[in-house]
Amino acid sequence: MNLIDLYIQEVTRRLPEKSREDIARELRSTIEDMLPEDYTEQDVTAELKKLGNPAVLASGYLDRPMHLIGPQFFGIYVQLLKWILPLAVTITLITFFVDKMVTFSGDQAVLTVILEAVGEGIVRVLGTGMLVFFWLTAVFAILERVDIKEHMPLGTWFKDWTPDDLKKIPSFPKEKAIPNIEVYGRLFWTVIWVTFYFNASSIVGLYEKGQEGLVFVTPSLNQEVLDAYWPIVVITVCMEIAIAIYKWTVKQWTIKLAIVNTIFQFVSSLLFIKIITDPDLFTSSFSSFLSNLFTQVDKPVTWIVWGAIATFIICAAVDAFQGFKKASIRIVTGNVKKM
Repeated sequence: MNLIDLYIQEVTRRLPEKSREDIARELRSTIEDMLPEDYTEQDVTAELKKLGNPAVLASGYLDRPMHLIGPQFFGIYVQLLKWILPLAVTITLITFFVDKMVTFSGDQAVLTVILEAVGEGIVRVLGTGMLVFFWLTAVFAILERVDIKEHMPLGTWFKDWTPDDLKKIPSFPKEKAIPNIEVYGRLFWTVIWVTFYFNASSIVGLYEKGQEGLVFVTPSLNQEVLDAYWPIVVITVCMEIAIAIYKWTVKQWTIKLAIVNTIFQFVSSLLFIKIITDPDLFTSSFSSFLSNLFTQVDKPVTWIVWGAIATFIICAAVDAFQGFKKASIRIVTGNVKKM
C-alpha cells in the first residue's frame, strides 16, 4: 500500500463501518486534488503532513467526541474534582475515626486496633476517592455526549464564559492563600479531638501487656471533670468551625482573619489551662503511677501540667504569628512583597 492508501486506512478505521467507503472516496479525491499531475513521494508526504494526524482528521468526521471529557466541560470537571474529592475523603475519615474511637472499649490490644484502623482507613479513603472519581467522570462523559448546546467553552458552574469571570480569579499571592486541604484538615482535627475529649476515660489511661497485647487497665483522666466543662468546650468548637468556614470563604489570610484567629487561640489557651489545672482532672491511680515511676521527681503530675501548658501556648502563639505574617504579604507591581 502506498502512503495515500495507508493514510486513508488510518483515518477510516476510526470511523463507523457504514461511512468508511464514502469518506475514503471523498478523502482520496481531496488528496489527489492537492497533488500535481506527476507527483512524487515527497509531494505526497508534504500534502499528508498538511492534512495532519489521521486520528485528529477522523474525529472531524464523527458526530461524537473521541475524547472522554472535552474542553467544554474539562475546566469545571477539574474544579469540581478538586472540591469534592478532598471533602469526601475528609468526611470519610471523620466518620471512620469517630466510629472507631466511640466503639473502642479497651478490650482489644491497642497496637492491634491502631494497625487495623490505619489499614481500614487507607482502604476507605482509596475506595471513596475511586468512587468520586468514577461517578464524576461518568457524569461529565455523559454530558459531553448528550449536550445539545453549541460548543462554547464554559465558565464556572456551567455558565458561558464572560470577561467578568476574570474578576473571580484570585489575585492574591500563593503565600497568602488558604488551601482547601488546610480547612478540611482543621475540621477533621476538630472532630477528632472532640471525640477524643468526650471519650477520654476509655482511650487515655494505663495499659498493661497481656496475652493479646496491651490491655487497658485504668483511665488517666476523670471523665466527670471533662464533661463538666462541656458548655465552654462546645462554644470553642463552634468558634473553631466558624473560623474554618470563614477561611474557606475568604480563601486568603487577611488582618481581620488574623485578629479573629488570635482571639480564638487566646480563648482556646484559656480553656486548655482551665481544664488541665483542675485538681481532680487526673485520676488518683494515674497520679500514684507517675509518683512511683518518677521517684526522683517531686509531683510529676505538676510537671506534666506545666509542660503541656507551655507547649500549648507556644503552638498557639506560633499559629497566631503565622496568621499576621501571611496577612501582611502584599503585591507590588506583580511581585510579592512581605511587610
